[in-house]
Amino acid sequence: MKKIIFTLSLIPITFQAQQIIRQDPEIVKYVSQVNTDSLKAHINALVSFGTRHTMSSATDPKRGIGAAKKWVLKKFRDYSKNAEGRMEIFMQSQLIQPDGKRIDRPTDLGNVIAIIHGTNPDDKRLFMMSGHLDSRVTDVMNIKDNAPGANDDGSGVAALIESARILSTSKFPASIVLVAFSGEEQGLLGSKMLAEKAKNEGWQLEALLNNDMISNNLSSETNLINGYQLRVFSEGLPQYELDKKASEIRKFGLENDGDSRQLARYIKEVGERYTDNFQVKLIYRNDRFLRGGDHTPFVEKGFPAVRLTEFNENFNHQHQDIRKENGVQYGDLPQFMDFDYFKKNVGINIAVLANLAKSPSKPENVKIEADKLTNFTTLSWEKPRSVEVAGYYVLMRETDASIWQKKTFTKENSISLPYSKDNYFFAVQAVTISGNESLIVVPKVK
Repeated sequence: MKKIIFTLSLIPITFQAQQIIRQDPEIVKYVSQVNTDSLKAHINALVSFGTRHTMSSATDPKRGIGAAKKWVLKKFRDYSKNAEGRMEIFMQSQLIQPDGKRIDRPTDLGNVIAIIHGTNPDDKRLFMMSGHLDSRVTDVMNIKDNAPGANDDGSGVAALIESARILSTSKFPASIVLVAFSGEEQGLLGSKMLAEKAKNEGWQLEALLNNDMISNNLSSETNLINGYQLRVFSEGLPQYELDKKASEIRKFGLENDGDSRQLARYIKEVGERYTDNFQVKLIYRNDRFLRGGDHTPFVEKGFPAVRLTEFNENFNHQHQDIRKENGVQYGDLPQFMDFDYFKKNVGINIAVLANLAKSPSKPENVKIEADKLTNFTTLSWEKPRSVEVAGYYVLMRETDASIWQKKTFTKENSISLPYSKDNYFFAVQAVTISGNESLIVVPKVK
């Protein structure tokens, strides 16, 4: 049965962003548990390995990438004791050969992975968070000198460990995957390896939050300080199978509505819901100029994936030998991290992961009627496959707006709204009784 909604305010040109602040008490608790001292301890431990260069020692018990991987494994295993057998820990390894680029010797490439398995055996969804364990100095092939990698990307790995500490004690219908990649600085090697595995094995990976440098607040050169904004980079036109999608994208103006961009919008809404006086900034490109990140191999395989990064970057503390020149200290050292800012960014990750893992799967067969001339918009959909729902949100935004501006709740499986589909974009998401929303589905034309 179609439900016609007349109760919305009809505003012909613009409307303000909808402010629906409905917090899940469990997620509030998770975010409150992020601990600055814990994060500092994780960073100090990572820095203590001297260098974590991908080609550094795999066997030295105290120095190099091998010792760092074993430490992350141990931290995950320690926290798995709280998970009542639901947490799986393993290393994905591969011996890679010299490539004539950034690998000049046989190297044991290894990703450290923890999976907090969901409690619903029929729910195959995976929600992933990642950071990269390896570090570097000015010369990307230098494996001898200290490369502390405190922010790049000790911050991402410390965020993973803190998330494991907090989330391992809880149960979620869907599964959460935490990955510390290796080989990022040598060409995204670890993420390419895992993305290939995920594609070949048909993983139902519905979101990847890649955290790469999330703890610095000061920009080099301009000396701007920003401890209240986090950037989320997302691709626009989907690189994966664009040739098959381009006609529909052009026809309906969906250049900004790919899965990764919808994920970025989701992160903004949920992240800001649980973090006061903070803003998630949507950056409409896949990554920064002259740089790459571990989300990209997943994007290239068709998985929704984004990069989370501090708002300001300090290039004196990225990919630099540790040294002092003209009174300026270079190098990626812990002393340059803002741990209060870092704590907020970790909290955003935890809030989004938990909200996703508690959410229903996406509504199915979402359609928009376009078979007659009318100033009403009618949408229909089928219920999700997993988790009981309390109802659905129908989302609206003007065609030049970057974020969803209005939400309408309904318990029905169809709705008619007094807004023209020519002037707005629409989407649908399912929601639980606790307010945990599914990922967003843009309708197909019926």
